[in-house]
Amino acid sequence: MAEKSSKESKKTPKDGVKEAQDEGTTPPSDPAPGSGLSRKEKQQVREGVRHRPAVVYEIIRVQGEIELRRPVSALWWSGVAAGISIGFSFLTEAGIAAHLPEGGWSVIIAKLGYAVGFLIVILGHQQLFTENVLTAVLPVMARKQVTWVLRMLRLWGIVLGANIAGCLIFALAIAFLPIVPADVAAALSRIVTTVMSNTPGEMFAKGIGAGWLIAALVWILSSTEHVEFLIISLLTYLIALFGFTHIVAGSVEALYGVLTGLTTWDAAIFRFFLPTLAGNVFGGTVLFSVLSYAQVREEIYADPDAK
Repeated sequence: MAEKSSKESKKTPKDGVKEAQDEGTTPPSDPAPGSGLSRKEKQQVREGVRHRPAVVYEIIRVQGEIELRRPVSALWWSGVAAGISIGFSFLTEAGIAAHLPEGGWSVIIAKLGYAVGFLIVILGHQQLFTENVLTAVLPVMARKQVTWVLRMLRLWGIVLGANIAGCLIFALAIAFLPIVPADVAAALSRIVTTVMSNTPGEMFAKGIGAGWLIAALVWILSSTEHVEFLIISLLTYLIALFGFTHIVAGSVEALYGVLTGLTTWDAAIFRFFLPTLAGNVFGGTVLFSVLSYAQVREEIYADPDAK
């Protein structure tokens, strides 16, 4: 009896498994993670997992390559439409301000109108130069070929020119057609005066902020669904709230100022346009694009079979 007890005490876990198999039973084991979920619930888990940065990068890069291959006419007319649409940021902000009592808090509320033009452009899939700063740069950084650099410059030139043409059309309309009431026209003038009071250095610095926010907007929209309205509204509202300068939305304001005698062509070009353009490109390309590429560079070139 003592010998039997001694043998049982020397049994190993493997012996227990073997005995269980011999008896036709299965030893107890820990269940696999997630095994208690239904198929529908597992699908919900997969949909709820956030994309890795490398996945977001690839989404934007592929979108960028598609844009770089689009024909000139498609880019041009989409860019003109975007320039006209973005003018509603200027007009809506002035319209809200004209109907609010003067005071510090009314300015904060009025700036909500700045998001309207961006909502029309982005949700309408129109071509906006500052969006293309990020989407067009990522394919160039990935391909590292002169051909893609030239395609990027072609895209930028067409879209920026088309955007400014659309801005001019909108500015001409609100300056010379009987569209805008007198109180709204006065609010438009105040916005122009505020923007043009910046020095070229301030235009450049504030342009960096706007370029970063628009690039961040593109990045976030590529990794989220069903919250586009909220994200666009929030990030573009921040541009208005902090007084950042945006090359397209601000061009409507500068052109309206020139057409109504509030500013001059020299001031519009050298005080606003060139410094703001440089700031937007620097904020969206040199800062955001390069940093975004740096954080995913090792992942996108890694061997997937090695993971």
